[in-house]
Amino acid sequence: MSETPEDIPTSPPSGFSRRDLLGLLGAGAAGIAVGTAAGLGIAAANASSPAGTAPSGSRRYPFSGTHQSGILTPVQDRLHFAAFDMSTTATRDQLVSLLKDWSAAAALMVQGQEIGATGATGGPATLPPADTGEAIGLPASGLTITFGLGPALFDAGRFGLEGSRPQLLQALPRFRGDALLAQYTGGDLCVQACADDPQVAVHAIRNLSRIAFGRASLRWSQLGFGRTSSTSTTQVTARNLMGFKDGTANLKSEDAATADAVWVTAADDPGAAWLEGGSYLVARRIRMLIEAWDRAQLGDQENTIGRDKAQGAPLSGGTEFTAIDLSATGPSGAALVPKDAHVRLAHPTMNGGAQLLRRGYNFVDGNDDLGRLDAGLFFLSYQRSPEQFIRVQTSLSTDALNEYIKHVGSGIWAVPPGASAGGWVGETLFA
Repeated sequence: MSETPEDIPTSPPSGFSRRDLLGLLGAGAAGIAVGTAAGLGIAAANASSPAGTAPSGSRRYPFSGTHQSGILTPVQDRLHFAAFDMSTTATRDQLVSLLKDWSAAAALMVQGQEIGATGATGGPATLPPADTGEAIGLPASGLTITFGLGPALFDAGRFGLEGSRPQLLQALPRFRGDALLAQYTGGDLCVQACADDPQVAVHAIRNLSRIAFGRASLRWSQLGFGRTSSTSTTQVTARNLMGFKDGTANLKSEDAATADAVWVTAADDPGAAWLEGGSYLVARRIRMLIEAWDRAQLGDQENTIGRDKAQGAPLSGGTEFTAIDLSATGPSGAALVPKDAHVRLAHPTMNGGAQLLRRGYNFVDGNDDLGRLDAGLFFLSYQRSPEQFIRVQTSLSTDALNEYIKHVGSGIWAVPPGASAGGWVGETLFA
């Protein structure tokens, strides 16, 4: 498994070179390459010793493993998410080389190492540095880098992948209330960088964007702070920007049911057996109408969510982790958890048992031209099948919360299994 923090050697690997000259000359399709996966020492990135009690900033997660890190990994505090489009002239070989180069760089960055043979400052003054350098001196900070492949990547006439397209990897349907904006939607590839230091997460996306030059370009990105869910029982429940505890009932890595809900098996789609051990990622940029929410009465806020704001207890009674009783009624006979409450409509019993592993983050991106905060929830969920998300989101069409939110961005990606030792993410697809 690739979800356990490890102590990994911090000395840079040897025996590889970077093609900085290509970057200096405008490398074109070749991009600013930093070497192959094997050359940059992914095997070294996986060398480990038993986890100790090191401070959170020094936590390191391995890059390779059965599954990609950044899914079941305990949710870090910061996010930089980016969606990329392949160049219209890019070839299959260039897609493969990009995934190899990205994997090689990611394997070093999750160790807290600089990329390239000479890093940010050790190269000749006449060439661009191999590493952008803003993370010099910073620890690994629990960095994980997770890659996904979008539906359009498998379109006929692009990269010859149409025969390997997972049947379930289709654009999401339009949901009631969607107000999607092109600048926050779609992408051939996605990269999720999570860390406990924002500069470490930004450093990862910055270097990967630079490596992609000439092969892929950044379509859109999102910074996130303050996780709004937990993926481990060791984590306390965090609050979202509405002030409510978020993710109390989220799947946890310790739950027996989590594996079945998250990981794709070969039997799920025999035509896409390469995805076994992977997952499907859905991202939704959900803007909160903060000003309207802040004027709502406390009782209305609690009825909208279906939980007590102070402790996060369900309105049916108990404490935060008490199971919600959707049949409970008050003296008047009315349901204690309102029929249109968010937690009722999202509950597995209302959705044929569908469950999602969520890794959401708060975001505040300044204000709009009317002076309102551009803020909300950057929703990320991993599931074995996109149908799990579609089922839940369809159920939420009558959610009372819709009065205070709108979905302005969306995307879906197939997340390949983890890289093998010395390998790269996506290798099972191109085997």
